[in-house]
Amino acid sequence: MLRLNEIKLPLGASSEDDVVALRAAVLARLKIADGDLLALAIYRRGYDARKKAQILLVYTLDVQLRNEEEVFRRFRGDPKVIVTPDTEYKFIARAPVVFSNARPVVIGLGPCGLFAALTLAQMGFNPIVLERGKAVRERTQDTWGLWRKSTLNPESNVQFGEGGAGTFSDGKLWSQIKDPHFLGRKVLREFVAAGAPPEIMYVSKPHIGTFKLVSMIEIMRATIESLGGEIRFQQKVVDFEIEERSGERQLTGVVLENGERIKTNHLVLAIGHSARDTFQKLRECGVFVEAKPFSIGFRIEHPQGLIDRARFGPNAGNQMLGAADYKLVHHASNGRSVYSFCMCPGGTVVAATSEVGRVVTNGMSQYSRTERNANAGIVVGITPAVDYPDDVLAGIDFQQRWESAAFVAGGENYNAPAQLVGDFLDGRASSSLGSVVPSYQPGVKMTNLSLCVPTFVIDAVREALPAFDKQISGFAMHDAVLTGVETRTSSPIRITRRDDNFQSVNTAGLFPAGEGAGYAGGIMSAGVDGIKIAEAVALSMLGGKVATRHKRAVLDDQASPY
Repeated sequence: MLRLNEIKLPLGASSEDDVVALRAAVLARLKIADGDLLALAIYRRGYDARKKAQILLVYTLDVQLRNEEEVFRRFRGDPKVIVTPDTEYKFIARAPVVFSNARPVVIGLGPCGLFAALTLAQMGFNPIVLERGKAVRERTQDTWGLWRKSTLNPESNVQFGEGGAGTFSDGKLWSQIKDPHFLGRKVLREFVAAGAPPEIMYVSKPHIGTFKLVSMIEIMRATIESLGGEIRFQQKVVDFEIEERSGERQLTGVVLENGERIKTNHLVLAIGHSARDTFQKLRECGVFVEAKPFSIGFRIEHPQGLIDRARFGPNAGNQMLGAADYKLVHHASNGRSVYSFCMCPGGTVVAATSEVGRVVTNGMSQYSRTERNANAGIVVGITPAVDYPDDVLAGIDFQQRWESAAFVAGGENYNAPAQLVGDFLDGRASSSLGSVVPSYQPGVKMTNLSLCVPTFVIDAVREALPAFDKQISGFAMHDAVLTGVETRTSSPIRITRRDDNFQSVNTAGLFPAGEGAGYAGGIMSAGVDGIKIAEAVALSMLGGKVATRHKRAVLDDQASPY
């Protein structure tokens, strides 16, 4: 089978006509007769919107041909005609029928922990999963309790519970990570098997949305359990047992809040970026932790139609394009970088705190993306050396300080502080809303956002918004709404791991993983990291090496069937 890149069709073709048009495009591109094209499948579909009046759909296609070898020889050297790579996932290890070692333990059932547990279960290692929060439907009820009644459950909310923070998000299933072994394809295939729309396998920026994720996570949980895995909710780990063995530190088990001890030599630490108490306990136990950069800022809301028109011009509203998104970056004169983060087309701004007396914002969309507003984080990069140099956990204190300030500015009832963009740029507090109605629940209090973030953030964002307006006309519109604060963009620490076996640099048997450990950012990259860690755990339990898959992939890449 051959893969053809950059096959382009005009946006106006309907999906039914696409099949005919794509077939004609393949015949013309390869200069073959209709009878020589045996099969055609879409691998990826994106679009080129640089000319708004003439937007093109851009396809990557896999084709089966009658005279494939001869055609490939004719196009040898053409980077747009290649042999279709084998993207099927191949398990790197299998547990023996009789396996006497202690079972691997996974802490956290967000995307990383979910895929670590699923992959371990599929390989026959019967993992035990410990999740401090509740099952996803109970957790959803608690989350709505904050949004509708201003009642926070610190152990069951947007951050904690089955599915992790990604459950209440746009459900983006794409990232910019390097993925030479196509682990991302396994993530997508598992989601489709659990009920996700099949189109996520080929659209260029796939997403799912919260409501679909809930049922999918339940199906994946059932799969893990059917394969011998054990999932335990409301099981908070409060201590780590570590022994000195021949001069090396070895993890031997964990202690739960109820006093139970679970013995294990293989622990996947997929705790997410908000498990601040666990970060503290890890440091107390001597696990190596280092500070890392993250960002802080606000959510901004515009009418979705404004973004659609700016990005797609006369093609705004086309069903094939859907709700438009954006990605913006500005390097401010004070040395700070300002950028859009986790843009949610047709979505809502949500309350995402996990701690009493603090306000945190995030964005969420449903699969349909039909809400009236577009929202995104507008955040400013900060670094440990400049902004919190005193302690490796000082980034947590930094986050908490401004989350507490936002709670006070919002009225101390989990309402969020908000300000119109026009007032923000003019340096005055807002007292009323304009044409854009903010979506944040439980509600907003109009105020001055300079109370909620450092001065350098205010200065950088004030400079960035007019610059962004030059890229998206209307971005700095007076009535657009800023809501604060966005602090949980990523983990403020890295639980550093070795490159050769993915274990902690100073504690054998501890496998830091995902966003909380500083090795992922979003559902896709977290899921991929979970698979990598599961492979590392399996090989460690069997006495193998992590590098096996990489070495095999290099050999495979050098081979060609023609």
